[in-house]
Amino acid sequence: MNYSKYIFDKLGAVFLIIFLSPIFLLILIVLFITQGKSVFFTQVRSGKDRKRFLLYKFRTLHHTSTIDLGMEKRALTPLGGFFRRMGIDELPQLLNIVKGDMSFVGPRPMPIEYNDYYNQDQLKRFSVLPGITGWAQVHGRNDISWKKRFRMDVWYVNNISWKLDVKILFFTFILFLKSLGKKNEEMVNMPVFHASKIS
Repeated sequence: MNYSKYIFDKLGAVFLIIFLSPIFLLILIVLFITQGKSVFFTQVRSGKDRKRFLLYKFRTLHHTSTIDLGMEKRALTPLGGFFRRMGIDELPQLLNIVKGDMSFVGPRPMPIEYNDYYNQDQLKRFSVLPGITGWAQVHGRNDISWKKRFRMDVWYVNNISWKLDVKILFFTFILFLKSLGKKNEEMVNMPVFHASKIS
């Protein structure tokens, strides 16, 4: 499955970048008008085999709010809440897929600051490419604990298949449609985790 998934990811990402290019352009213009030149957010993350790569997102936080990993002290930009709720901020990760850093489906890429906290079982999540969406994301996203999230990540790795990936993509689309009707719902942010929280 690995090779066929790799080809699907590459072709799918290129197609979506071309197909969504007018939307990308519109988003860039809106962000430039509302935020100035700082329209992208980049962060070094741990990918497959914990290899470091640069993750791309549309900026949803004020530039001075991105130093601390914890979300409690971060301030959203005027469009930040809407972009996060709709998942629009993740669209630049199509470029990460084209580069071979990510897949459409897989465990979410983690900040490198967490590298010393994983136990042996949790390290299995790094045996596949990280994804834009994943099994944990369609089962609660930030509403679930770190322990449960990592357990779901490892379960995905142990049960990876085309059928499972299609199922996750379908659920992701359903969750996107549901988010359209949650205009005033407050975003739930994941806390910073430590070894004691995931062991």
